[in-house]
Amino acid sequence: MKNCIHALVVMSVLAVNGLRADEIEEVIVTSSLIDQTLSELENPLHVISGDDISNGATQSLGESLDNLLGVSSTDYGSGVGQPIIRGMSGSRVRILSNGMVVRDVSGLGSDHINDIDMNNIQQVEVVIGPSSLLYSNGSIGGIINIVDNTIARNDFSESELRLGLEGQSVNNGNAHDISLQNNIGGLNLSFAYKDSQFDNFDVPIGAILHDEEIHEGGLGEAEEAQEEDVDYLANSDYETSSRRLGVSRAGDWGYFGLSINYIESLYGIPFHGEEHEEEHGGERIFSTTDSDVFNLEGTYVLKNRWIQKINYRLRSSDYSLTEQHVDSEEAHEGEFLEDEDHEAGPTLFKNDAKEYGAIIDLTNDVIEQKVALNFAEENIFVMGAEAYMNPAKNEEFTLGYYLSNDVGIFHFDLGLRHDRLRRKGSVNHHEDDHEEVEYSDRDLNNTSFAMSFTSDINDSLKMNLGISSLERSPSSVALYMNGPHLATRRFEVGNVNLGSERSNNIDLTFAYEKSGLFGAITFFKYDVGRYIYLQDQTEENYDEHYVGLALANYLQQDAQLDGYELELGKVIELARGSISFSFGRDSVTGEFKTGNKIPRMVPSRNIYSISYFESDIEIELDLKDVEKQEDVGVNETSTGGYKMLDLRLRKTINFNVTTELNISFFATNLLDEIARNHTSFVKDDVPLPGTNYGVNFNLIF
Repeated sequence: MKNCIHALVVMSVLAVNGLRADEIEEVIVTSSLIDQTLSELENPLHVISGDDISNGATQSLGESLDNLLGVSSTDYGSGVGQPIIRGMSGSRVRILSNGMVVRDVSGLGSDHINDIDMNNIQQVEVVIGPSSLLYSNGSIGGIINIVDNTIARNDFSESELRLGLEGQSVNNGNAHDISLQNNIGGLNLSFAYKDSQFDNFDVPIGAILHDEEIHEGGLGEAEEAQEEDVDYLANSDYETSSRRLGVSRAGDWGYFGLSINYIESLYGIPFHGEEHEEEHGGERIFSTTDSDVFNLEGTYVLKNRWIQKINYRLRSSDYSLTEQHVDSEEAHEGEFLEDEDHEAGPTLFKNDAKEYGAIIDLTNDVIEQKVALNFAEENIFVMGAEAYMNPAKNEEFTLGYYLSNDVGIFHFDLGLRHDRLRRKGSVNHHEDDHEEVEYSDRDLNNTSFAMSFTSDINDSLKMNLGISSLERSPSSVALYMNGPHLATRRFEVGNVNLGSERSNNIDLTFAYEKSGLFGAITFFKYDVGRYIYLQDQTEENYDEHYVGLALANYLQQDAQLDGYELELGKVIELARGSISFSFGRDSVTGEFKTGNKIPRMVPSRNIYSISYFESDIEIELDLKDVEKQEDVGVNETSTGGYKMLDLRLRKTINFNVTTELNISFFATNLLDEIARNHTSFVKDDVPLPGTNYGVNFNLIF
C-alpha cells in the first residue's frame, strides 16, 4: 500500500505545474455562538478552522479541543487524548471523518490513540442534537467530525501547494508537512503528507510522584533519590506519519471521488501497571499503529419533484495496534526486538470494518428533510500475550430521518434514528482446573430522537431549546472484557447481560450579540437510565497472579448529569484592528441515583482570553483555570486544580499575489504548573507536560 501511494504521489506531483495560491477564505471560529459547518451537519456547538489547527502545536485530538467550552480531554501521554463532551466520554462521543465513523481500536483501551489525521483539514465540528442522528448511533454525548477536502466536492478553481515546518521545546519535537491540490483535465487531485517526531516530554520538577506517595510501602531510599529530580516523563515519546491521496470529478450532476488514507505511528506507553513495572523494569513498552482506509463517496443530483440529491459513501478500514516490548538498553531508534526475543511477545489489537451509507435529500419548497440508510460491520480481535478480550463481531443497520422547518416564531429541527445492532462474542471463565467459554449473541434495537426549537427573540438575542431521548448499546468491551488491563491498572470484567443506555436530555441556550458585546449561557440536564461504567472494587489486588491490579467490573445504574456553560465577551474596534476580551466557564456534575458520584468526572473550569486581531497579525493569551475535583466516585482519589497560561502569535507575510507565509509562535503552560487530568485513568503517574515553546511555518504557493 505504501509503495502504491508513493507512486501515485510522484505522478501527481509531476502533473502539477503553474502553481498559484488560492485566495484564503476566512473561516469564523466560534465558541458557544453558532456557526455553519462545511458538511451537512446543522447547528454545531463549535467549529474550529483548519488554519487554527495547522498553525498551533501538533497534539492529540482531545488536547486540540480542550479549550472549548463543554469539551475536555482524557489523556494517556502526549499521543493519546480522547475527547469528552459535557462529561460524556468513551463511545458516547463518536469521532467522524467526513461524516463517517472512525472505526479504530481507541475504545478498547485508554492507552490507544484516535486514528485521525489532523493535517491539512478544513475544520473540526463539534455537534450535538438532531442532525447528528443521521451520522452515528450511540452518540449520547455528541459527535466530532473532522472535515477535509481529500475528495473534492467542487472543482478546484486554482492550484495550491503548502509546505509546513514545526518545532516544539517540551519534547525536542519537530514536524514537517506538504499538501497540494490541483485540477488536471477535469480531475481534482489532492495529496497531503505529514511526519512528526517527538521525544519524551518535560514535566515540572516534583510532577513525577514516588510510589509511596501513591501507594503504601513504596520505593527504597536509593530508588527514591534516583527519581527525586526527574524533569521528564519516561516513555512519553510519539511519532507519526500520515498520507492522504484523493481524486474526484465534479459537475452540475454532483461529484464522485475516491481516496486512500494511510497512518502509521509509534508511541511509548508511560504507564503500564505496577505488576509489569516490577517484573519487566528494564523494558521499554510501546505501541505501533497501522491503518489503511479506502473511501468512495459522491453525490448524485436529481432535483426532481421528490428527490433533490443522493449522497452515498463507502468506507473500508483496516486498523491494527501492536503493543510491544524492548529492553531499554537496546531501545535505540529502529532497534526493536523481534517477537521471539521476548517471553511475553506482542499483543495485537485489530479492527477490520466496512461501512456503506446513503443520505437521500427529500427537501422541497415547504420543508427540508433527509432520510439516511447505513450498514456497518466490524471484526475486532485482541490476540497475544496480554489479550483481555476474545474476538467480537459487530453489525449495525440504521434508518435515520431529519426534518427542518420554520414553525411560527420558531425554527424547528427533528432527528429520528432506529438502529438494529448485533453483538457477537464470548467470555472465558476460569474454574478450578479447567476453562469454560460462554458464548453471546445479542440483538439490540435502539431508537433515538432529538428536536430543537430556535427563535430570534429580537435582533440581538437568540434562544434555543433542545430535547432528546437517545439510546446507546453497550460496547463490545463492556460486554466481553475479561482480563488484566495493565494500562488502567485493573483486572476488568465485562457483563454480557448489560442493556442499552437511555439518556433523556434537555438543554436551553440564550445567545446575545450587539455592538461588539457577546455572550451565551447554556443549561443542560441528562437523565441516563442504565448508565454503563467501570467500578473499582474495594479489594486492592485481584488475586496473587495479578499483584497491583484492582478488580473492576462493568456495571450499570441510573445516573444524572447537570451542568452549564457561560461565555461573556467584548470586541473593541481600534484604529488598526480590534481587541477582544472574553470569559468562559463550564461546569458539570454527575452522580448516580444512589447518591454516589460518577467516576472521573470533568472538573469545573474558568477560561479567560484576550486577543488582538489585525489584517495580518493575531495575538492571543488564554488562561485556563481548572478547579480541584473533590466530587469523586467510589475508591477514586481527588485531584488538585491548576492554571494553564497559553500564548499564541501569528503573522502573515504576503510576498506577492501568489505566495504567502504564515508564522506562528505558541507557548503553553507558561507558568510551568504541575497539572493532572482528573479524567485520566493514570493521572498520578502521567502528569501534563511542562512549559512548551514552539514555532510553526506554513508557506502557501
